[in-house]
Amino acid sequence: MSKDLLWHRATQYEGERLDVASVADDPIVQFRTWFAAAEAAGVPDANGMTLATIDADGRPHARIVLLKEVDARGFVFFTNYESDKARDLEATARAALCFWWQPLHRQVRVEGTVEKVSAAESDAYFHIRPLGSRIGAIASPQSRPLASRDELEARVAALEVQYASADPPRPAWWGGYLVVPERIEFWQGQQSRLHDRVVYTRDAAGWQRGRIAP
Repeated sequence: MSKDLLWHRATQYEGERLDVASVADDPIVQFRTWFAAAEAAGVPDANGMTLATIDADGRPHARIVLLKEVDARGFVFFTNYESDKARDLEATARAALCFWWQPLHRQVRVEGTVEKVSAAESDAYFHIRPLGSRIGAIASPQSRPLASRDELEARVAALEVQYASADPPRPAWWGGYLVVPERIEFWQGQQSRLHDRVVYTRDAAGWQRGRIAP
């Protein structure tokens, strides 16, 4: 694509004003408010988030995953514990998340430490997933090489036979991670790139918040 075509592509963002005085004391409460607004606005896959990690050699990696729970602890997603992302998390125990709700011209960034959720929590979520998703989680050696699509489909077919009349158990290599936030930024697009940005940081006294320049 020509750079001229990209240089002339510009979006004028606008939205409700965002200020330190107008946001909730707790960033999780503020996140829930914005998330509810994104869902009410019909934002597709409002729980989709970019998960950024760093591997043991310091190389960054990013991919889209789905937020499955947010509570006072932080943000929960589920994955294969032997995947590339999981290897990164085991190496550094840190991650960043980014939500982009384009129709509302809003972005939320989260940075923090990462830990596995309990086996009981992983079990509870695994067993409410559709059967096909559970079979897929067992069948897929996530991030590992495959000779062909046929190899993966053969794994799935064999498991469908195996569990035709039984509930597939959660494999030990699949479960949840909790991102425990240390910093959360709320970004509201405004005209002329004079965006509103409010950042929460956590210290020994709790959450502190302030405005930063766009």
